[in-house]
Amino acid sequence: MTTGEGGMVTSNDEALARRMFLLINKAWGYGDANPDHYFLALNYRVSELQAAVALAQLGKLHSVVGRRLASASKLTSMLVGMCGIQTPRVTEGSVHVYWKYCLNVDGATIREGAVGLAKLLKERGIACAPRYIQKPTFMCEIFQKRRTFGNSQYPFTLARPEAVNYDKSRFPLTFKALEDVLILPWNERYTQEHVEYIAECIQESVEQLTI
Repeated sequence: MTTGEGGMVTSNDEALARRMFLLINKAWGYGDANPDHYFLALNYRVSELQAAVALAQLGKLHSVVGRRLASASKLTSMLVGMCGIQTPRVTEGSVHVYWKYCLNVDGATIREGAVGLAKLLKERGIACAPRYIQKPTFMCEIFQKRRTFGNSQYPFTLARPEAVNYDKSRFPLTFKALEDVLILPWNERYTQEHVEYIAECIQESVEQLTI
């Protein structure tokens, strides 16, 4: 669910809800008996226009999620067990809303891995993104060079040295996960025909690339 930019967070935990309320309001205790800026926080309050969009979106949310879930489940049923491909796993007690549909592509089984599969799918008109992002967030300059408030390097200066050691060699599984993931955009307006076409293209492409 989007409001143009930003979104909405809900919680049934009063402490978490309170914390989120403060985080988006400069940590100022609006409505408190003696309000103050309780901690360092941001100014992320939505405008009235964004709030109006959010309310309109909220009324559609159940239907949108339901349709996404239904079409994504159909794709999963068509791909499950396919050589070299792992479909999304949903943990017990959770609901996947399929903002994106993520495939794990085994590079040892499929030639050129996620990149090779993406190339063939794009040739057949299926939008997809291997890796999704080119590098993990901790490889960006804000973490690697600690570029924060001026030259202060705050809040990195508060941490133990090992806690802010973002050397690439420490995170092999992070990079492996990025290397293997293939992202398919998903849409609640996908029809059975769309899903069948996507599944057919993936299957034929995988067969073509299987080592």
